[in-house]
Amino acid sequence: MKKYISYLRVSTKGQERSGLGLEAQRAIIEHYAKIDEAEIEHEFIEAISGKDIENRPILMEAIKLCNEKKYIFIVAKLDRLSRDIEHIFKLKKLLGDNFKSCDLPDTDTVTLGIYAIFAQRERKIISIRTKVALEAKKKRGEKMGNPQYFTQETRELGGKMQREKAIKNINNKMASGMIARYNREEYTL
Repeated sequence: MKKYISYLRVSTKGQERSGLGLEAQRAIIEHYAKIDEAEIEHEFIEAISGKDIENRPILMEAIKLCNEKKYIFIVAKLDRLSRDIEHIFKLKKLLGDNFKSCDLPDTDTVTLGIYAIFAQRERKIISIRTKVALEAKKKRGEKMGNPQYFTQETRELGGKMQREKAIKNINNKMASGMIARYNREEYTL
């Protein structure tokens, strides 16, 4: 019997707490597994933006397990995996033929590419819609943001996350290396 590793993703912790998006994805995958006469061996859940392709520890853990056990990695919809063409193809390369998306009739390279283009385009459209909606809200004079997040703890966490992101940024790494070299060679400002 085929064995699946299912991967479910929602964009925010709030969506994860509500469980609605997760339930829908789970139902789609379970239906597909039943038709395909497969067993879902393990389920991985992640609450992270589809834009965030650098820091997806749960996704990487799921891929690692699939490759170790030769299970099939499955998602309900391609955009639950990612909304970035390059990232989708990198993941497909990591998984090889052990990859299924329930919304794709066939997960060959051409079909995957077409759906990946639409997923990336949808990300752009979501961004535009959000910006327009927030601008309209501002014009009406409505308060923006959620006051419960404006605490010292969340400010510190945000600062920490920005520092970590800056440390990982390739341009910052190159600039730091250049600065260190210039300091060693005693260049002046």
